[in-house]
Amino acid sequence: MKKIISKTGKINFAGLILIGGSALFLAFTPSLKVSDGKWMAPASADKTTNPVAKNEANLAAGKDLFIKTCAICHGKKGKGDGPKTAELDKPVGDFTKEDFGKQSDGAIFWKITEGNKPMPSFKKEMTEEQRWLLVNYTRQFCAKK
Repeated sequence: MKKIISKTGKINFAGLILIGGSALFLAFTPSLKVSDGKWMAPASADKTTNPVAKNEANLAAGKDLFIKTCAICHGKKGKGDGPKTAELDKPVGDFTKEDFGKQSDGAIFWKITEGNKPMPSFKKEMTEEQRWLLVNYTRQFCAKK
């Protein structure tokens, strides 16, 4: 890596670009909070309310999305035991666990929207309504205990 300041005391252009790019990346990247090894949404996500009704039609639509998009990692029953988990370097969320159920709808929506590797962001892959449908559907796994 090149030095930012040359021997003449002038700032190296490539170094300046590196610093500026890093600052922009950090400024515009959503904060991924980790507490005790658990991925947490920012507190502001808890204030977001779910605009999608929890009715049979919406739960069926959420199930279809889940099977097509999420079950490969999270498993058909939401236990984090999907067929792709063997390829991943960290555990996948288990929606049947109590800590999942304690999250707000807004926090779950935020996680679906932003992603956290290996989980991708679904911000551009799904509409807001589809992401809320997934929130409603994934809640069913915790409720079935």
